[in-house]
Amino acid sequence: MTEPAEATRDEAKQRNVIEILATVLLALAAVATAWSSYQANRWNGEQVRAGSRTNALRIDAARAQGQAESEVQIDVATFIQWVDAYATKDTELQDFYQARFRDEFRPAFNAWIATKPLQNPDAPPTPFKMAEYQPKARLEATRLDAAASASAERVQRNIQRSANYVLAVVLFAVALFFAGISTKLTSARLRIVLLSAGWAVLIGTVVWLATFPISMSV
Repeated sequence: MTEPAEATRDEAKQRNVIEILATVLLALAAVATAWSSYQANRWNGEQVRAGSRTNALRIDAARAQGQAESEVQIDVATFIQWVDAYATKDTELQDFYQARFRDEFRPAFNAWIATKPLQNPDAPPTPFKMAEYQPKARLEATRLDAAASASAERVQRNIQRSANYVLAVVLFAVALFFAGISTKLTSARLRIVLLSAGWAVLIGTVVWLATFPISMSV
């Protein structure tokens, strides 16, 4: 009579241990699910903000590019008029147009003249090929384009981070399922197998989550 009683006590003790482990697993998985859901929502918000910033940067870049093109057209027009005056040897008209060169064009023009383009076959064909020709609006457009590209990459990263946290929610739901179903089975072996699987999924997902960035800004 002693052995069956001891066996019964051992089974009861084992069942209690399994139930405790299942309860702890349920609690941890529930907390982890809530945390992952919160982070998925946070990173989705980060993605929206980064997307808005990207759009604003692209608009500013287009505006700067448009301004740069307008300024280049002005420089080209005044330069062509100067060339026509130079061709007719009208020095007064040459001085007139040269005095009206934009400040950003004048250094490139002077550097081009210094290359003696009429005598030097290796000289650049126009001042616009000179390194000195650097319209600020064009440089600003280039800078804004680069910033927009970097912001777009940030959008993609935030989308991926949100998706990763959503996947973590799914994995924690799997752990919750294993923990919940393990308490409904009568077979101790199956309960142990399912509970072990649940703990493995939980621990593996938590380790994976530890590599994720956290969004806490308001």
